[in-house]
Order: sequence, then structure tokens, then C-alpha cells
Amino acid sequence: MALPEASVQLYSLAQEFTADMAGSLDKIAAIGLKNVEAFDFVGRPDQIRAALDGAGLAAPTGHAPILSDVLWTPDGSIPTPAPEVVFEAAAKIGMTTVIDPFVALDRWSTEEGVADIAERFATLKEVAQGFGLQVGYHNHSQEFVASFDGVTAYERFLALTGEDVQIELDLFWAAAGQQDVPGLVSRLGDRLVAVHVKDGIVPSSNPFAPDAPAFASAELDQRHAGTAEVPLAESLHAATGLRYAVIEYDNAPGDVFEDIAASFAFLRDGGYVA
Repeated sequence: MALPEASVQLYSLAQEFTADMAGSLDKIAAIGLKNVEAFDFVGRPDQIRAALDGAGLAAPTGHAPILSDVLWTPDGSIPTPAPEVVFEAAAKIGMTTVIDPFVALDRWSTEEGVADIAERFATLKEVAQGFGLQVGYHNHSQEFVASFDGVTAYERFLALTGEDVQIELDLFWAAAGQQDVPGLVSRLGDRLVAVHVKDGIVPSSNPFAPDAPAFASAELDQRHAGTAEVPLAESLHAATGLRYAVIEYDNAPGDVFEDIAASFAFLRDGGYVA
């Protein structure tokens, strides 16, 4: 297969990006990256597009909560705009795919909840097509808590949705969900268009399980790609149709730009990206 392109999820540098959008993107470009993955873009598409153009960067993918009325995160809840508003902003920025970053645990806990997620995607993909866009889903580990007849909620979701719902697999969070990550990558085949590349100490049990203690992003022990416990090399080798390898830190261990550069070096020097 052709090698994927490297990217970086801008959530990793959320504070820096908000404080100095143009300067942050210039630093990303200086590292050698050509792509970013946008976040929190709906209210500022023109500003983001201008900053991207100024830095010579593209944002082919972006995260927005298109499947939930309210987005829950470990760090607080975020209200969600209408899908049409999201897609209009994404089109202004020049995206090709809008990816939902998180659907809460309770909706993955029943077969009816998983079916509802799949049905929402059936509607959303039609709306997105009107803006020249595709839709996708990014996991954490709550999708791997429940099983139905021996099949995880995540894989039930995959079976209920078609190839036109793209998949972005977060390799750290799949490992946190106690998955065989390279095996899952292999099963996803060409449907897997992007991965989140991040490393760290993998929790010994699924942190989204109902009996797990509450946690926040700042508690995660995340490290530079290739230096900890996530099977990144094996997972990247198992991919067959990957288009983007997206560097991300939920909790950057040091200076975020140095951290991004270290993970980019892992991808570049290992021959994992074009």
C-alpha cells in the first residue's frame, strides 16, 4: 500500500493554538508536517482557514461531535451544534472527512444504543455528502466495555455501518480497551483510513468500565511514540489502506512541540509515513 501522510490532532496543543493560532501552526510546519486534524473549529472556520493557508498546512480531517446533543469528556461537557453548521464550517476549512471523537459509555452499553449510533450515521452521511464531505468515528475505550453474543459493541457498530462511514482508530485507547490492537487494525482492512498515533503506559483495566474510578486526561501517562507500551509499529504494519497517521497527546509529557517532533521522528525515521 502507499504510505499514509503524517498529521497532528490540534487538541494536543489546544492552549497554544487558542493563544496563538498562526504561531502554533508555523511551529507545526517547521517540524515538517503538512497536515493537521482540526478540533473546535465550528465557531472559527475562517480564522482557522487563514492560519492554515498562512502556514502552508491542510486539514483534511477534523473532529466534531455530530452524534450527540451534548458531548461528554473527562474534562467537562461541551454543547454541540447542528450537523449542517458543522459541515458548513468543515467545508470552509477544506476538510474531506468530519470525525466524531466521542460517544458516551451509556450509548455503547446496549444493543439498542449501538443501533441508534449506526442509524444516526446513516442520516449524517447523507447530509455530509451535500457539503462534499464524508463522516467517520474515532474511538476511546468505552466502545469495548460491553459485548453482545461475544462481539464487542465496537465491532457490532462496524457491522451495522457501511464502508462509507470511515474509521479512525485511536491505538492507545484501543489498547486501553484491552484489545489486540494489530489484530483489530487487520480486521478493519481498507475501512481504516486514519489512526491516532500515541504511546504511553496502558491502563491495566478499561478506564471507562462502570466500576473504574473517575479519571481526567491529566492523569494519563503518555509518552513519545515508540517509547512505551502501545504496539504502534505492529499496528501500522497491519494497516492496508491507511491515509493518515495522526499524532496526538491527550496529556503531552513536556513541551508539546518537542513532543510532536519526537513522535513525527518515529513515524518518519521508521518509514511509516510518506
